[in-house]
Amino acid sequence: MNATQDTKDPQEPKEPSPEDFSKKLNEFFQSNFDSVQFFPFGETGEEEADGGADAADTTEDEAKKDGMEVIDSFDLLPSQVKAHLDRFVIRQDEAKKALSIAVCDHYNHAKLSRTAGTLGDEGFEFSKQNVILVGPTGVGKTYLVKHVAELIGVPFVKADATKFSETGYVGADVDDLVRELVNKADGNVELAEHGIIYIDEVDKIATSSSAGGRDVSGRGVQSTMLKLMEETEVPLRNPQDMQSQMQAMFEMSRGKGENKTAISTKHILFIVSGAFSGIEKIIERRTRPGSIGFGGADLSSAETASSEDLQLLAETQDFIDFGFEAEFIGRLPVRVFCQNLEPEDLFDIMKKSEGSLLKQYKYEFMAYGIEADFDDQAIRKIAEQAAEEKTGARGLLTVCEKLLRSFKFSLPGTSIQSLLIDDHLVGDPEKALDALLENATASVDTAFNRKLNQFRSTFSAEHGLTLSFTPDAIDWMASQVKQLEQRPQRWLENRFSELSFGLKLVQKSSGEKNFLLDRQAVEDPDRFVSNLIVKSYRETESVEGE
Repeated sequence: MNATQDTKDPQEPKEPSPEDFSKKLNEFFQSNFDSVQFFPFGETGEEEADGGADAADTTEDEAKKDGMEVIDSFDLLPSQVKAHLDRFVIRQDEAKKALSIAVCDHYNHAKLSRTAGTLGDEGFEFSKQNVILVGPTGVGKTYLVKHVAELIGVPFVKADATKFSETGYVGADVDDLVRELVNKADGNVELAEHGIIYIDEVDKIATSSSAGGRDVSGRGVQSTMLKLMEETEVPLRNPQDMQSQMQAMFEMSRGKGENKTAISTKHILFIVSGAFSGIEKIIERRTRPGSIGFGGADLSSAETASSEDLQLLAETQDFIDFGFEAEFIGRLPVRVFCQNLEPEDLFDIMKKSEGSLLKQYKYEFMAYGIEADFDDQAIRKIAEQAAEEKTGARGLLTVCEKLLRSFKFSLPGTSIQSLLIDDHLVGDPEKALDALLENATASVDTAFNRKLNQFRSTFSAEHGLTLSFTPDAIDWMASQVKQLEQRPQRWLENRFSELSFGLKLVQKSSGEKNFLLDRQAVEDPDRFVSNLIVKSYRETESVEGE
């Protein structure tokens, strides 16, 4: 027997261990696909000790439990949700009210469902309050939903319905939106089951020829979506994703099978939106004088009503005539209508919204060492021009980019440290740019200019004083930093470490907050401050003597 075994052993293929099998599969996928790796025995490829695995499971369970606190402790009022949205979205008061109520009701229902039986309502069922947002582009629909999700603390996924409108779309299907919630929830399936899915441009999957002959494949997308919007189970692993399925197989082989293999959509809030351009014509035909069966409609006003006013009259049948399945629109009971933005609204967006575009432009110019500022007259003119674009708040970016493009190109690398965007600049940007460049000189060091501007901003924020420097002062400081091979920020802080104390004395006696430093001032800051203090006190005594 031993001789026979000795003869066969070298020839029989050795059964691969799980580690060998994993290694071979990993090599296969890396050689045939991009960025694919398997780590079935822990992140390093080594099998975890039982104690380590148990500890990891305990930590993971605790993290998931903590993640559900946002649902269990939900106690927001509709007025509080609206107040939060007011910080980011201008106008749209009725839309914010309706959305706030729907969101609060939804998460109160979800919270009560987690305590089923404690209130004696075991047989009570809630109807989902999915939302449809109707309104033109650029009025803040996406902003509304995004900031609602951030306030509540639930995972949020956004997608355009158009990406699912063509049959055979490669790499994703509608169910992937639900799976993406799990990724956004860091693997916490239970928290993902209480997330928000936002689908934009849903009007593009309507199929009615009367609404513009839309792609007929939209009917299939609607059928898939309506199942998700009610209550269904979505496999946690995509059956068509080989990597996902193989990873699940390895976890099962290690006894690390997932607690849940599917995601319930029962408590996922679905919000869809679109411009629904053309639905007003359907409404107008229904409400125009002579129509039958709409005695309650205000027919006299329908003839002169705007598209926006007509959309407010939208009923279920109008959405069906537009191209939606009755079952689909029936699963969106909450209808929210957003209004067009007027120039005054666009002005408020730039002045009052926490997401103001002005902040973006200030940061962009600051990156080049230039401090940009907008006065109210300029903002008002920009708002008026943006309103003519008919793209809502997006028109602000169009106007600002066209207005400031030449300034971004020409001013960096010069001695210009500040840029005031006023009504004269908006009225004739070329003339304003020429005037700036006429008195500007080439900067010795653009990088130093950026650091200097950062120093000025920090100094102003800390001390309430504004520093400016003449071109020759900037050139001298840049050359000193380069010659001494020091960091600009440290050199500036050391150079002007005592400056704030002296300038505050000057401010106290004279009220002055803005100070211009020339080359002599930066070469000898102490003497510069001493002279200012003496001068300010002499002027004060002179005034008192009179």
